[in-house]
Amino acid sequence: MFTDWTSKLNRLGKLVKIFCVLLLVYLGLVFLKPASLFVPFTQIVLLIMGAWIAFRLSRVGMRKAIWRLRNRLLVTYLFIAVVPVALILVFVSVGSYALVSQLAIYLAMSDLERRANMLTDVAETLAASEARLRPELMHKMTNLHRKRFPNLAVIANEDGAIQTWPPEQAPTPPPAGWQEANGVVVRNGRFLLWSHARSGNTAVTVFMPLSRAYLSNMVPGLGDVSLLDIGDESAKMTVSDSEGKVTHVKSSREPPSQPLPAANNRLDVEVNWLSTVSVWEWDHPGKKQMTMLFVHTRPSAVLNKIFDARVDQIGDLLPILLLAVAIAFLIVEMVALIIGVSLARTITRAVHNLYKGTQRVIEGDFSHRIQVNGRDQLGSLSSSFNTMTENLERLLAVAKEKERLQAELEIARQVQEQLLPKVVPPLKTLRLTAVCEPARMVSGDYYDYLCLPDGRLALAIGDVAGKGISAALLMATIQAAMRMELRTSRAVAAPGGFTETIHLPTSRLVSDLNQQLHATTAPEKFATFFFALYNENNGELRYTNAGHLPPLLVRNGSAIPLEVSGTVVGAFPNAEYEENRLQMESGDLLLCYTDGITEPENEYGEEFGEARLIDLITKNAERDDARIVSMVLEAVHQWTSAPEQPDDMTLLLARKI
Repeated sequence: MFTDWTSKLNRLGKLVKIFCVLLLVYLGLVFLKPASLFVPFTQIVLLIMGAWIAFRLSRVGMRKAIWRLRNRLLVTYLFIAVVPVALILVFVSVGSYALVSQLAIYLAMSDLERRANMLTDVAETLAASEARLRPELMHKMTNLHRKRFPNLAVIANEDGAIQTWPPEQAPTPPPAGWQEANGVVVRNGRFLLWSHARSGNTAVTVFMPLSRAYLSNMVPGLGDVSLLDIGDESAKMTVSDSEGKVTHVKSSREPPSQPLPAANNRLDVEVNWLSTVSVWEWDHPGKKQMTMLFVHTRPSAVLNKIFDARVDQIGDLLPILLLAVAIAFLIVEMVALIIGVSLARTITRAVHNLYKGTQRVIEGDFSHRIQVNGRDQLGSLSSSFNTMTENLERLLAVAKEKERLQAELEIARQVQEQLLPKVVPPLKTLRLTAVCEPARMVSGDYYDYLCLPDGRLALAIGDVAGKGISAALLMATIQAAMRMELRTSRAVAAPGGFTETIHLPTSRLVSDLNQQLHATTAPEKFATFFFALYNENNGELRYTNAGHLPPLLVRNGSAIPLEVSGTVVGAFPNAEYEENRLQMESGDLLLCYTDGITEPENEYGEEFGEARLIDLITKNAERDDARIVSMVLEAVHQWTSAPEQPDDMTLLLARKI
């Protein structure tokens, strides 16, 4: 039990451990010393650490949640489809609300400005008329503008003589200093629609009170319109409904003039908006202050005024259009959902099958195949996976077979190494050095030396056509045949146990070897062969060269190629060979080699060649034999600069002491 809790605590991390310890300290401080200064400090630290831990846990949770491809696709659809659609809906809603409110403000403001301009025409007409405020003229003008300007009032000031209309109007003209102006003016805390015009010494002021009812009726059916003085705090109030929700801001002086038009549908919501309006100050000529214009309306009322259509017609048409759009949108969404779910299932099913397949492959089951569905890229991917497992299964079988062959080749290499001579025979007048570097694990090159009882030494070097196992087998055959021929020749030379030495020619031994190889091997199998017998008593070397590269005799700084006295062995049964003789002197160096030394090419296709070999040997003939061998091999490797050796390389050096 304790071990389980310890392991769980270790997985939480150092930060969580510190948070837990600090929380315990905080709880202890709250119970023991709640008034300590460390309590609020610990609280702040806990809040910061808790927020950071919550952020880290949310990231870990999100990673685990979207580990499955299905969940990742759902999150992707959420960000690609749902979030943009929601943002578009919010944008359309906010934009529609702002557009409707701005159109409502525009309708109210434009009508207010138009009425102010009409008052300017009235004021200018009265200022230019000599019968300014005569009752008959004023009655006529009042009747003409009664609908647009109810409670119209006029003040005329001609050189200090003030006239008013209606007659009971208080003779309080605007202060001196006013030039021509029109619009909205504030007088004694009330808003007036006015126009002030001058003609000579006459100033005419036409005005009427702007009540809430008048403002709302300027554009019939639009809704509630009101003005509020920003600087007048007593005129501001917030009106709430029964649920406590703020609906709009109205002036406290007047109640709403008319009820809001009824909603045509659920989308025909209430719209509240405001805009700033600059108004004149009656008592301060030329000075303006800011006022708020409030509009409380509905989209149907605004559309009614813009398109000059009946409300009930728009109300009947708009729900039908919205319902049709909603149905079309729902159909498209359902089709898109079905297609999306179908595509998502194909993707997740294919990935799940691939995941199970890879798990089986990890376990070593290369025979597992996954089901291929569809002819799309996922189906092609599944087919590729099956092809891959088939190839892996086949390659595994090939690898096992190759491993078995490698083991057999290693055994063949070890056997071949046992065939080559391991110990240099102790000679008084001749020193031998030999090396063979196979191009592959086994070699087709052959060299051998064998001491005979009569004080002679048999030397041999050969190169089998081809490489690999077949060449190595033929090399072993040549080695066995040559040694058998030597034993047979000794038996023939000393019949009945006589010790007399009979020198058989090397050509006869090579001829017998040729006939035996031709009889026991395939016709296309042959080898070049150089065989020599060295007499240690008199330094004579008798040899037969059966198609092999001419060995080099280095004497007094020059190289002499030995003669070739016949064709290759194993190819022609009746081939004839000759024996040649050579008297070796002290200091002579005999170099026997295979074509792996002279025929390798460089990157330009140029062979190393016999001339370079002769130059290298003659310049270094006085060096140690082992050093000469290593120099030759190193020079050939540098010449080719190839990562793999192109052919077997064999060298046999015999130095006369």
